[in-house]
Amino acid sequence: MVVKVKVTQIILFFAGFCLTSALLAGPQIQSWQTSNGARVLFVESPEIPMVDVRIVFDAGSARDQGTQGVTSFTNSLLSSGAGKWSAQEIAERLEHVGAKLETGSLRDMAWVSARTLSTQDALAVTLETLAKILAEPRFDADEIERERQSILAGLLQDEQSPGSVGKKRLYELVYGSHPYAADPEGSRQSVESISRETIIETHRRLYVARNAQVAIVGAVDRGQAESIAEQLTANLPAGEPAPPLPEVEPLQRAVMERISFPSTQSHLYLGQPGMRRGDTDYFPLYVGNHILGGSGLVSLLSDEVREKRGLSYSVYSYFLPMRQPGIFQLGLQTKNEQADEALKVLTETLARFIQTGPSEAELKAAKQNITGGFPLRIASNSKIIQYLSVIGFYDLPLDYLDRFTERVEAVTREQIQDAFKRRIDPDRLVTVQVGRFSEPLAQAGKNGN
Repeated sequence: MVVKVKVTQIILFFAGFCLTSALLAGPQIQSWQTSNGARVLFVESPEIPMVDVRIVFDAGSARDQGTQGVTSFTNSLLSSGAGKWSAQEIAERLEHVGAKLETGSLRDMAWVSARTLSTQDALAVTLETLAKILAEPRFDADEIERERQSILAGLLQDEQSPGSVGKKRLYELVYGSHPYAADPEGSRQSVESISRETIIETHRRLYVARNAQVAIVGAVDRGQAESIAEQLTANLPAGEPAPPLPEVEPLQRAVMERISFPSTQSHLYLGQPGMRRGDTDYFPLYVGNHILGGSGLVSLLSDEVREKRGLSYSVYSYFLPMRQPGIFQLGLQTKNEQADEALKVLTETLARFIQTGPSEAELKAAKQNITGGFPLRIASNSKIIQYLSVIGFYDLPLDYLDRFTERVEAVTREQIQDAFKRRIDPDRLVTVQVGRFSEPLAQAGKNGN
């Protein structure tokens, strides 16, 4: 079975990685490099006869190099024919042994993953197929056109969704000329223009061993894991890691843009650059945001917006750390006629939290919620493999999960208040409102970032 994961299906996990907690004792992570330079992270898990493998490349949309959507397009085609096998033959090979293949991409990364039984036959077929997909994708012309039409249909659907319109515009205004500004899927115009030659060149440039991280979890020992990693990367060129991304420029002033849309509700999105993976302020910001808007119906934002005023069914805030500072975002949906009031309550609650920080009771409850919920989040190998991929890709310490609880517990009210004051400026937020308006509204500050 072959599964192609779209950005909207996977983004919640990577956002959620900074909204989780940790085991009292995390899985034992081993790490090494393959002979041609790929980093490997491995967790032995003999309880069930399964093996999960994920190969992550620094090949997200931040590496599009001006051709928006090409990295996502390239990744989505990997399983559409490789070596001597067509897409149908690949699917049949995997189905025959009960294996599952998945591809996906975001702004920072792209990946291919597989889940298979650890029996000799099933593992051999899965690894052989996966190695071909990584190193010898065919990029047949008919498959390219089929995938192009699928992407274009998705982009057209996005244009008809006020939520998608608002989120994409928020990123454009927050990130300006930075590679993070563009939607990973690209635009209809850019996708129409992508050639087979550009796709082949993108694969050649980015799908190399030194630009890869291999994560393995399952019922194999260290020696078997080393053989798996070598087999998967042996036919990849060694290559070089992708170069550092440009710095994200801070916003200079607030930006407000209102987009007219024939919807019954207004969608409000607010944001600014937040933090990167491994940030020194990660834990104070993470715990603080859990209290502010990251804990669902018990958050401060939910209490002010939903419970006290009934302005929205749900309201949220989150940090999405990436290689460079990912977005800090707040959002809600509300009736068009209530949008101004909802926006006022949202921004006032944020400003008040930055100034006063949480109470001791709020901090205690947040810590209990965070540290108590983690075991369920790594209750399966498929979840662990995703954590390994993030740890490896962002070069987080191997004891990250082991020490997460103690780092959460060590956060103080003063640290949260200090971090939010330094990192989040309510007077320099980008605000995008998408909905129906009673009179024409200027798109103020359209280029103000």
